[in-house]
Amino acid sequence: MADDDILTLEEVAKYLRVSERTIYDCAQKGEIPAGKIRTAWRFKKSEIDKWVNERLTSTSLNPQITPVNAESILSPHRVIFMNYSNKRDALLALAENLAAAPQVKNRQELSTEILKREGLMSTAIGCGIAIPHVRLSSITDLVVSVGVSRANIVDFYPLDDEPVKLVFMIAAAQSQHAYYLQTLSWFSTRLKNKKLRDSLLQAQTEQQVYDLLVKNNA
Repeated sequence: MADDDILTLEEVAKYLRVSERTIYDCAQKGEIPAGKIRTAWRFKKSEIDKWVNERLTSTSLNPQITPVNAESILSPHRVIFMNYSNKRDALLALAENLAAAPQVKNRQELSTEILKREGLMSTAIGCGIAIPHVRLSSITDLVVSVGVSRANIVDFYPLDDEPVKLVFMIAAAQSQHAYYLQTLSWFSTRLKNKKLRDSLLQAQTEQQVYDLLVKNNA
């Protein structure tokens, strides 16, 4: 099996000697490097190997993980309302917004790597949500931008075929692997709440979106 191989869910489960359900749940929660091609989960072997090694090392050397604090990674200025029907335009708009954060030191690299990551595997997780994400050496600390789309973004190809309307872009430093995965999981878990999703879509201001995401932060 070569490092650049693209693996199926079943192959990853066999490779890691765990159940297919475990891999599926980890992928849905954003806890393992994965993405979708149309409706199928796919995994890059080199990313899986790196994830396993870093997870085992961080567990043995540093079991304490910083709790996710939405107020520290998001601000009303990093919430935007969009009206795009294709994901490229939506991703570029969010990357432009995120690049204004002081944690982002290379605007062009962020846009390029976000599009490259999305081209490899879709970051849509279902329920009208996508969570594009990257780790870069030019990022000094984890930061998030949120896009609420007034139009259906039709080409994310989620498993449930529901058009994406909520996009959460996460950019982190290379050294923040554990916190990066925890943040992905935190967002995907919170957004299972349909009431929260509906409220975000109905919000009229950036401040309202921000308040919905940071209140009852647990």
